[in-house]
Order: sequence, then structure tokens, then C-alpha cells
Amino acid sequence: MEERKILVIEDEKKIADTLKMGLTEQGFDVEVAYDGKLGYQLFTSRPFDLVILDINLPRINGYDLCKMIRNSDMHTIIVMLTCMNTLENKIEGYDAGADDYMVKPFEFRELLLKIRAVLKRTPGASQPVGRLLKAADLEMNLDNKEVYRDGRPIKLTAKEFQLLEYLLRNKNRVVSRADLAINVWDVDFNTNTNVIDVYISYVRNKVDRDFEHKLIQTQVGMGYILKENFR
Repeated sequence: MEERKILVIEDEKKIADTLKMGLTEQGFDVEVAYDGKLGYQLFTSRPFDLVILDINLPRINGYDLCKMIRNSDMHTIIVMLTCMNTLENKIEGYDAGADDYMVKPFEFRELLLKIRAVLKRTPGASQPVGRLLKAADLEMNLDNKEVYRDGRPIKLTAKEFQLLEYLLRNKNRVVSRADLAINVWDVDFNTNTNVIDVYISYVRNKVDRDFEHKLIQTQVGMGYILKENFR
């Protein structure tokens, strides 16, 4: 099996070099950049499966760099690794296009678990996904990451896309907040925060706001359901 390629963009040299050593030992092909500008140059020079990205970077900060990467590539997984730990920081990271978010200080084993989990969700993993997901007049193309409702394009962030994908894959079935925490975020996600509710609201606003039939519905005390039936 071909090595998965990881780009570490981290200005703390000790952390960056330790990550490279640890991930290389786990069988990954790892490149390191110590500032945002060099990180973007490396990213555009060769394909990567995953980027580990700090936020407080010299030359180009992590939020801006995440947007730049996401604008040029919708498929590469981005994991933010930072000391910035507020809910607002995390939401800004996800809005910039991050697929996952991890706070320093961190355990390497936990980061490794997260990396393996998010890589399993990509088309290059061992379990391929279908090309199209549909419910009523909503359509998601998993290859080009485009979403349409009644022919109208819907622009989603990476995390919003993952959330809607999970709801589509489980259409007409109630999914709990715990289901979403494990399958859209990660096994260590703190379910006491309201991040899930915030993102459900974001996706609803984009998918349902301009349409009479509301696809995403709340089941009080149970979770959420993407209901295909218009009745």
C-alpha cells in the first residue's frame, strides 16, 4: 500500500520535528514547513493526503492558510493543531475549511488516532464511497464536493459537508448527537459543547432556508433526521 503523505506546518521546530519523527515511524511520508508561506509553497509543489496546521504561524497565519489550501484543493484533509482552545477558535477553524481540530498540549497517540480516523473518511481509504448521494431534491457529489438543491448550488465548509454527508448516508433515520460526535468529529469529541447544534444550524440555513420543505428536522430528545419524504 502506498504511503500516505502528510505535510506538517508548525513554527515550533521541536514540535514539528517530533511529529515528523513519530509519523515517519508509523509509516507516513512526512514533509515539514516552519512558516505559513513555505507551507503553502510545499503544499502546491506535490500532492498530500493530510495537512497538520498550526494557527499562530509567521508570514501566513493558519486560518488564512487553511482557506488558501481549501480553495485550491477540496480533498486534502486538514487537521488544525493549536493552543487556541475556545469554541470561537474552533468554529473559525472549521469555517476556514479544517476537517478536524486538536488543542495543544496533546498526546501523540491521540493525534495518531485522529489522523487514522479522518484518513478513513477519504476516497483513498480502503472503503470506497459512492459518487452521488441524494434525498428528495438534494444532491451531493462526493467526487467534486459539490452540493445542489433543486439545481441551485450550495456552498459548504469542509465540516458542514461532512455533517451533511453523514445525514444523507443515514437519511430517514434519526441520528443522535453522540452518533454525530463520533462519526463527523471524533471519538474524543466533547459532547457537552454546542458545536454540533451550531453546525446543524449552519447546514439547515444553507440547505433548507429558501425551500418550503425542510429536509433536516429535530427529533426532540433523540437527535436529528434528514427526512426525504415530503409528507
